[in-house]
Amino acid sequence: MHFSYARIKRVLDIVYASAGLLLSAVPLSCIAAAVKATSKGPFIFRQIRIGRNGIPFVCYKVRTMKNGAPQCPAAKLQNRASFITPIGAFLRNHSLDELTQFANVLRGEMSVIGPRPLIPEERELHRLRTEKGVYTLRPGISGLSQISGRDDLPDKRKARLDAIYLENASLWLDFAILARTMRCLHHETKNRTPLHANKLRKHTKKRANSLFFIDKS
Repeated sequence: MHFSYARIKRVLDIVYASAGLLLSAVPLSCIAAAVKATSKGPFIFRQIRIGRNGIPFVCYKVRTMKNGAPQCPAAKLQNRASFITPIGAFLRNHSLDELTQFANVLRGEMSVIGPRPLIPEERELHRLRTEKGVYTLRPGISGLSQISGRDDLPDKRKARLDAIYLENASLWLDFAILARTMRCLHHETKNRTPLHANKLRKHTKKRANSLFFIDKS
């Protein structure tokens, strides 16, 4: 990763995270009241995640699961609905549970854009990421695999997308992923598929906002 890119990315992370926390202060207060009113337990859920260079850190999320839920990805839970709080599904579907991760960005543990931080129990994906050198990056609130299907993707596909991001990391790529993230919050992406890495490299910077998806039709 180019030194100047890393420095600029960190400055932008601080700017984005500061603005994000400021703008989300009122919504988070309302969410906190709703979480506390509809389920027992704290508003903030603290969980150990794997960070840069494989170093664990405490990740902050709005609690969307009931106390005692198994420590594994929600998508892999059997009878998942029984573990989700009354407003948990809404918060997760709109990614509102991740607003508190701006605090992790300010602390230098995460970036706004990067591979999603894993929990230690995701051993297979952790192994694949280690093989591909993905842990040289800070984990992100959003990333290439998140805008390509999130938990619906198999581990090998997630690791491959993380490696593509590592190989092509740039400010243009970050801006494109950020723009796509905002779009994904409002539009369905199931009918789209990420471009192959070789095709990704052929696109110019001016077309960075359309790098990742082509219609299957």
